[in-house]
Amino acid sequence: MTRGNIRPPASRPTTLEIWADIVCSWCYVGKRHLEAAVGGLAEDDVEIVWRSFELDPTLPADAGSADEELARRRGLTLAEARAMHEETEHMGAEMGIHFDFARARRGNTFDAHRVLHMAHAEGRQAAAMDRLLAAYFSEGEPIGDRAALARVAGGAGLDPAAVGAMLAGDAYAADVRADEREAAALGITAVPFFVIDRRFGLAGAHPAETLRAAIEQARTG
Repeated sequence: MTRGNIRPPASRPTTLEIWADIVCSWCYVGKRHLEAAVGGLAEDDVEIVWRSFELDPTLPADAGSADEELARRRGLTLAEARAMHEETEHMGAEMGIHFDFARARRGNTFDAHRVLHMAHAEGRQAAAMDRLLAAYFSEGEPIGDRAALARVAGGAGLDPAAVGAMLAGDAYAADVRADEREAAALGITAVPFFVIDRRFGLAGAHPAETLRAAIEQARTG
């Protein structure tokens, strides 16, 4: 669908909610597809909200490299895990995404989701999601480390000291749990999962054309 197929703006923005996890490579791919899908829409025609979903809430803050964690989870050798991740790295390179799983430090993502909620409250969620994904997948930042999260959030325009203070308490924990309960109520068991105006749901990293068609249907249907 080309830009010329997009109809005039609706009376209110289309709301796109995406349940995702920061350590989910397909969520990163889905984000790129989404960016292409909304490229023909004016900025104020669509509201994108990232919702919390933990792929493995039982992980400790530091679970080792992504290669090591995959090997443990799947019962693979480290070489087998590396080979699987290399396939994803090649796929990402074709899309302009730099995946570096040997460097990525897997860990619990609950605090990272709290940062995303704080960023949403400050109008910086999109930038925070960009930085968190790049920091984890490309830069080797330990996703479960609070000091690292504060530092990364600073790159998205948040005050690192304020983020650190937030993480030292329990702020936004209830918001993360609310997203997760809602995911369960909606039957979401895997991510990314796109919900458009609470009318359409799409599971998986769909191509931009599929996402744009769904957005168009929600806007004009």
